[in-house]
Amino acid sequence: MKTKLSILILFISVGLFAQEQKMTDAEIASFKQDVNVVAKKIKTLSTDFVQYKHLDFLSKDIETSGKMVFKEPALLQWQYKKPYNYSITFKNGKILINDEGKKSAVDIGNSKIFARINKLIVGSVSGNMFDDKEFTISYFKLKGQNLAKFIPKDATLKKYIKQIELTFDKEEATVVQVKLLESSEDYTRIVLKNKVINAKIDDSVFTN
Repeated sequence: MKTKLSILILFISVGLFAQEQKMTDAEIASFKQDVNVVAKKIKTLSTDFVQYKHLDFLSKDIETSGKMVFKEPALLQWQYKKPYNYSITFKNGKILINDEGKKSAVDIGNSKIFARINKLIVGSVSGNMFDDKEFTISYFKLKGQNLAKFIPKDATLKKYIKQIELTFDKEEATVVQVKLLESSEDYTRIVLKNKVINAKIDDSVFTN
């Protein structure tokens, strides 16, 4: 029985390993070029999302959903609609929060860490964040997808975010999933779907 179990575990491990293969230098260059070409064309983007918050002490992930809207160069809003109404808007160097009608604002300029996180979020949405100065980046191939893993080099940022994983659709070269791993075993996974690119979005959408 132990032998059969060991063989089963081995097959599962090999199967999981086979799903994620490291890219060659040529594949990395081609992938980055494809993503950057698409990112430069994105002027606006709106997408539905489902967010899964994994907390180590809970048996089930916390699931929320809503809509994300982006307009270049740096207007960004996350609208949580289920199970509660909550929005976070990045605009004019501020983070605007609307929690069921209770409004507040944080000045990004007063905090380098907020500024870096804002840059990360905008970059993850547009796909334009391959900065070797800021991150140690590794690239992998998946079935029908590409995966880029970013480890922050800045020690302060690393206290908040241990690693960022961006999953890209191989054909469209756009982000379909964002995973933020915290310094603990907790993480946030955001799945993007029903994307609409370059539709007209008025600035009034980004009011708090």
